[in-house]
Amino acid sequence: MKAKAALPALFAACTLSLPAQNPSVEIANLREDVRMLHQRIERLELMIEQLQSQNSQLQNQAAVGAQSYATVAQLNEAIAEVNRAAKSAAAGNRTEILNQVQRQLDGLAKQTNDALASLSRSRASAATVTAPTFTDNFPKDGITYTVQRGDTISVIARKTGAKVQDIINANRIADATKLMPGDKLFIPGGKE
Repeated sequence: MKAKAALPALFAACTLSLPAQNPSVEIANLREDVRMLHQRIERLELMIEQLQSQNSQLQNQAAVGAQSYATVAQLNEAIAEVNRAAKSAAAGNRTEILNQVQRQLDGLAKQTNDALASLSRSRASAATVTAPTFTDNFPKDGITYTVQRGDTISVIARKTGAKVQDIINANRIADATKLMPGDKLFIPGGKE
């Protein structure tokens, strides 16, 4: 009886959450869920053993007692039915929980494989991007400019009267977003 009452609570406690965005966290959570399920299954097996022990005691008392409303055969059949139901419920829940864990692990594996494939595709496309080419076709006279906070190449070109492409070529700037305050740039044809 105790085992039957504990099964819905066990099932509710063992319900696993949907996968989160971070696969390593989700795998750690699944491992913890599996560990907890293992502990709960061990508790269920203990409860079944206790029920079997109690059933044994009841059988002995029924055999000794002269006044009984049920025959010993009926009592044995009832005990066997309780044992079958408890074992069936424990095995069914274990199988269902393991199937749910397997489905979630399969989902995580698919997400991980998709992310790896996407990363591989993005790296492959990044590898095909060619390095920028610079020319020496810019004025050789100019000024030195110290990059200020908020400066972009176009802002610097406006401030100094220089051309954006000349600044890029003279300083070999491959990524204009990586300008840092304090950087020194040669501004071809620029005026202070």
